[in-house]
Amino acid sequence: MQVESAYVQAKEMYAQWGVDTDAAMAAIRRIPISIHCWQGDDVHGFESGATGAGGGTAVTGSYPGRARTPEELRDDIDMALKQIPGKHKLALHASYAETSGKQVERDSLRPEYFNNWIGWAKESGIGLDFNPTFFSHPRCEDSFTLASADPSTQSFWIEHGKRCREISAHIGKEIGRVCIDNFWMPDGYKDIPADTVAPRQRMIKALDEIFAAPFPKEHTLDALESKLFGLGLESYTVASHEFSLLYASSRNKLYTMDAGHFHPTEVISAKISAIMQFCDQMLLHVSRGVRWDSDHVVLFTDELQDIMQQIVSGGYEKRVHIATDYFDGSINRVAAWVIGTRSVLMALLKALLQPVHKLCALETEGDYTSRLALMEAFKQYPFAAVWDYYCLQESAPVREDWLSKIKRYEKEVLLKRG
Repeated sequence: MQVESAYVQAKEMYAQWGVDTDAAMAAIRRIPISIHCWQGDDVHGFESGATGAGGGTAVTGSYPGRARTPEELRDDIDMALKQIPGKHKLALHASYAETSGKQVERDSLRPEYFNNWIGWAKESGIGLDFNPTFFSHPRCEDSFTLASADPSTQSFWIEHGKRCREISAHIGKEIGRVCIDNFWMPDGYKDIPADTVAPRQRMIKALDEIFAAPFPKEHTLDALESKLFGLGLESYTVASHEFSLLYASSRNKLYTMDAGHFHPTEVISAKISAIMQFCDQMLLHVSRGVRWDSDHVVLFTDELQDIMQQIVSGGYEKRVHIATDYFDGSINRVAAWVIGTRSVLMALLKALLQPVHKLCALETEGDYTSRLALMEAFKQYPFAAVWDYYCLQESAPVREDWLSKIKRYEKEVLLKRG
């Protein structure tokens, strides 16, 4: 009863400013978050001989209970989803193919290797997104894939990209929800290159070849992700922000912004409304960098709230696809999913509870004093009461009640994995 009574009071307070809390909860139910599968196994995947992240990525920590099989990973994801309100999506990497023990190279992947994931998603009532895996492979040891000067290496990765688009289209068709296929390539140099032009020309040509075949937009959408730098790639990244943004805009692809892929003094909340003037849709990877692209667990930070505020105030809820992307092996991996995804949803709900029209009207009138005063005042409004009620309505744990369930799962399941 405390949750319900607190909600009634909060509803009345928000209503004074024309904010409908019921409508805000209805809106957030229509916005799925694409939750990344790789948090549960430290980006190992299920390829034969897989050893984990590489190619400019790294996972730290050795907390017990890492998923070792597809079944264990799906069990962990199921456990996490029970603690998160709403119905969402799961993002897969190509390296999570299930090949029944056969050695299958990435340029030979086929849709049937993801049938178990498709069946599980259908049963769970969630969607799937996809990512080619251009890292953690012998053929990218020099940190070049699509921009490689070696024709054989480049052809291998071009074929991988083509196969991944076919897989993504198959997933979207089978599930009946669009599957976003996100391309991120680590190509670059550790030290200062003599030629920054040729690698980008090679990557453009390779991407054009990969994207040449058309697929129904209701089945799959292509996205291109930028990055400032990676481990061992500190001086030059081929698919930089400018490269990826302009390629996506010129080819009618989604541009992917990752919150950790920019300079530490940059914030992506400042970029969203500018990019959305020129791109029909965008993919957002919510992460948390600490001094670099360290992919820390997402928290309810000011920047996360600003990101969601930009999406809502711009009316981009249907055009910006929100996904999570982080990995921490130093804490309970299932808890990391829950903490991060609930934080994203909290920030989104808080944004939906802002009196955007009133603030915009004050701005148009030139009453910047009232605008600033109300922005500050609404930071103190009882958004948490609405969040608690939303969780209750979605049969998800309220506040920190989920933690005891995860700790019990850890004791009964995770710690027994050795």
